[in-house]
Amino acid sequence: MAGPMTTTTASAAERILAGDRLALARAITWIENGDPAGEVTLASLYGRVGRAARLGVTGPPGVGKSTLVNALAVARRAAGETVGIVAVDPTSPFSGGALLGDRVRMSPAADAGGVFIRSMATRGHVGGLALASQDVADLLDVAGYALVLYETVGAGQLEVEVAEAADTTLVVLSPESGDGVQAMKAGLMEVANVIVVNKADRDGADRLAAEVAQVLDLAAPRPGGWKPPVLRAVASRGEGVPEVWRAVEEHRAWLSRDGRLEALRGSHAEARLRALVRHRLERELWGRPGALGALAARVAAVRAGRETPRAAAAALASLL
Repeated sequence: MAGPMTTTTASAAERILAGDRLALARAITWIENGDPAGEVTLASLYGRVGRAARLGVTGPPGVGKSTLVNALAVARRAAGETVGIVAVDPTSPFSGGALLGDRVRMSPAADAGGVFIRSMATRGHVGGLALASQDVADLLDVAGYALVLYETVGAGQLEVEVAEAADTTLVVLSPESGDGVQAMKAGLMEVANVIVVNKADRDGADRLAAEVAQVLDLAAPRPGGWKPPVLRAVASRGEGVPEVWRAVEEHRAWLSRDGRLEALRGSHAEARLRALVRHRLERELWGRPGALGALAARVAAVRAGRETPRAAAAALASLL
């Protein structure tokens, strides 16, 4: 629960609305570190959330997601839009922080001005997005960034959670990504709204695009009838980027009809609340006196065959 506003948090909220990037960065740091000031600041601004378009970019490692995000950001700045980027990097095993590779690769977008890039650490959170990433996107939204881009950590089949945060989910593949069709079958196909075969100047790109298109043709029709286009791009040279953005706009136009965007964001809000409740309950459980000792005892009981995992989990849950 958010605490009361203080002079510091009230000032931060006012400065964020005024376009102060330093105040925005400080509030994001509060959110990442679990500082109550971050929640208080966001709570005071939350009535303004919902104006930004949100685009998720996901896919296996090495396919050029950061390069494509950079190219999209530069293109949107050239069109006069402001862009906020939440780049989720792997957690450093030593410091617990982000490795910051995305921020280095996106320097051209940052140099364009009107672009705010924040690298975040997963901190062990499976699924591609850091737990606080949606709060950060909300802050970028209220700060006036017209487009918020999520780029997820390259974890392949575990990347589907981005679809619970973005209006449009863009899945990136490349000839070097291995069996792209198999990756699509594992869950990415179900969440993809636009599919991009990046590095399309390399051998195997046309075959990969054809295989993915064939899989989509054989798949059951999606509710509402949207069929993800399969596009080719060479993001490092900007080739195909206008076509990718055109597909994103077409999907947004499709969402705008028949209340689809409102329904989508409603389901996103439910998924987000469920995730936050799970996180809060787990944190509360393991913070209780004796809980970790009880866990060790139950692990030993399961390993010895004296108790089933389900029974052990139920006993641990009863500690709440």
